[in-house]
Amino acid sequence: MSLHYYCPICKHPLALNEKTLQCSNNHSFDFAKEGYVNLLPVQNKNSKDPGDSLEMVQARRSFLEQGYYGFLQTALANIVKPLNANLIIDLGCGEGFYTHAIADSTYGSVYGVDISKSAVKYAAKRYKQCQFSVASISQAPFDDHLADVLVSVFAPLFDNELARLIKDQGSLIVASPGPRHLKELKDYIYDTVNEHTEIATPAGFELVSKHLITEKVELVFSDVKNLIMMTPFAWKFRPEHWQALEKKQQHSVTLSFYVTRFTKTVL
Repeated sequence: MSLHYYCPICKHPLALNEKTLQCSNNHSFDFAKEGYVNLLPVQNKNSKDPGDSLEMVQARRSFLEQGYYGFLQTALANIVKPLNANLIIDLGCGEGFYTHAIADSTYGSVYGVDISKSAVKYAAKRYKQCQFSVASISQAPFDDHLADVLVSVFAPLFDNELARLIKDQGSLIVASPGPRHLKELKDYIYDTVNEHTEIATPAGFELVSKHLITEKVELVFSDVKNLIMMTPFAWKFRPEHWQALEKKQQHSVTLSFYVTRFTKTVL
């Protein structure tokens, strides 16, 4: 089996030897029993366990399993499918919810990368049709101009790294929050809720298409709690906010996403 990783230490290609990846400088990386490989060197970590915590991963996994974000999952897979890509990288793949749906819709090789070991462990254990690694998406462990398609779902965009990873005329597909995404929940903690705006076109890319997809869902408290816990603003919810949420039997919540496709500019 041929894999497309390179060494995060010396940038040389990694060759697979049984369950170990090794470069010509004898840097080696073992595959975990779940099937993923950790390509995040200790010196590149900014904390003991970078990325989303196990608590956030479990909350997101529980929420996504209910299918509320299924319409976004389907939209992403439907955009990637007709591109007939040979190699796709999901940058910031989390638990693989979108990664595996994309893999199921294409004959190409699909890689998922995330800095959270807890998330990648879950993804690799469940979705064997993809290759998963623990790594920083700001320094992804892949050679230049490798990917036909890059996917980014609610992850930071590093313009130079995106341009490095993707082939000329390759596609970058980005999912980002729509204007009123989760507004009803934000009303609990903000006096004024600012609407999300469209993302800027990354340097070296040009806009191809943009779609705004929105659904309103009815959630019970347990689902609302998981939804909040998987968001960056979870820490702003104080005890009185949780009490007010729990008192309500049902919660009507807006789910809204921009799904934007860019292509790499050929100079």
